[in-house]
Amino acid sequence: MVTTCMWEARAAGGRGPELLDWARAQPLPRRPLRRETFRAPQDRVLVLTWWPGTPDTAFPELPEPPEELTTRAVHRWRFESVGAEERDGT
Repeated sequence: MVTTCMWEARAAGGRGPELLDWARAQPLPRRPLRRETFRAPQDRVLVLTWWPGTPDTAFPELPEPPEELTTRAVHRWRFESVGAEERDGT
């Protein structure tokens, strides 16, 4: 089983690029199977990490960013895959 951990933060006004840089620079004590970082409107930053194990397993997670970079606490969720669809290339 693989669990995906979601970390999402909203930057303080105009600080989206700084929050993105901060999130991308954060090391984890173990290397996940995959790590991907996204940005979205309203200066949101999303980091997804994939780990072997069930959602109740203890996985390393990104910390809270410096308070001055965000407008609220980080949102965190864990997801268990129930299937994937592959694109056929057309």
